[in-house]
Amino acid sequence: MTASLFDPYRLGGITLTSRVVMAPLTRNRAIAGTVPNPLSVKYYAQRATAGLIVTEATQVSDTAQGYQDTPGLHTAAQIEGWKPITEAVHAKGGHIFVQLWHVGRVSHRSLQPGGAAPLAPSAIRAETKTYVNNQFLEVDEPRALETHEIPGIVDDFRKAAANAIAAGFDGVEIHAANGYLIDQFLRDGANQRTDQYGGSIENRTRFLKEVMEAVIGEIGADRTGVRLSPVTPANGLTDSDPAALFAHVMDVVEKLGPVYVHMIEGATGGPRDIVPGFDFEALHKRFSRTWMVNNGYDKALAEQVVASGKADLVAFGKPFISSPDAVERLKRNAPFNDLDRDHLYGGGEKGYTDYPTLEAAGT
Repeated sequence: MTASLFDPYRLGGITLTSRVVMAPLTRNRAIAGTVPNPLSVKYYAQRATAGLIVTEATQVSDTAQGYQDTPGLHTAAQIEGWKPITEAVHAKGGHIFVQLWHVGRVSHRSLQPGGAAPLAPSAIRAETKTYVNNQFLEVDEPRALETHEIPGIVDDFRKAAANAIAAGFDGVEIHAANGYLIDQFLRDGANQRTDQYGGSIENRTRFLKEVMEAVIGEIGADRTGVRLSPVTPANGLTDSDPAALFAHVMDVVEKLGPVYVHMIEGATGGPRDIVPGFDFEALHKRFSRTWMVNNGYDKALAEQVVASGKADLVAFGKPFISSPDAVERLKRNAPFNDLDRDHLYGGGEKGYTDYPTLEAAGT
């Protein structure tokens, strides 16, 4: 029988109500101590009809932050701040994974402990900006991690994964995409190390492998996903041979057996064909568990890839910002609300929890 976008789907130990996923969406509304905003309870509960919610990217340590007011999952207060969110989503019959990140060089000294330089594989500044002090500023030049420091960061991911389960999450998504720390280790444009974490593709993949091993060892493969973005130019990242790199990455990931791969096709939030002819299907063939796709999907394309078996789950981003009932709108071919771009980052309820549902609008 042909699969439908709106069919239930078994993901590890949980059953999703549909194959529609709410993608991770940074909203910069955390409060003091980078604790989730109490408003986020309402925000995520409103969107619990998604088959799966993947939260906004969440710091694994105090050095992992790159943007103001993004939440963490490395203190007791942060764990307590996430608990009512997971409880509210579960009360609505939803499921929720937290996306764990370390931004690496995509940061600013004002966000780092003691005003220190951001951490990175190599001391190469990213050609990008970050959101800090309520404005977009150029990122600061990072310092290269010492070899002996790397196991500590791996362990930060492990501890954050344990904290996620303590906070009630169904699982975690390791953020290895979009030019952040794990992605920086993967790419020869950002990683010029000469130790066991640099040089060959195998060495550059080592950090990702160790993070995934640590997280899976802590909470299990059925509760661990990973996000990848082979060709996105996000945050100034470059690589000389992404096809060879990600063929190897997928072989490593397949052996580790996470519950899903979340694949960003094309440029994050931009063109799908930024590298014409890049063979995402070849990468899919290297992985035997759940395949989630993302980037520029509408209903027709989402239905097509699910029906054809080219994807198991489809993640939508902006539609879930403006339309908490995005799944219902997809089912009914109803338009999404207009996106309030002035209130995407930071602020309060406006542009966050005040978007109407079809039911509220009387449609």
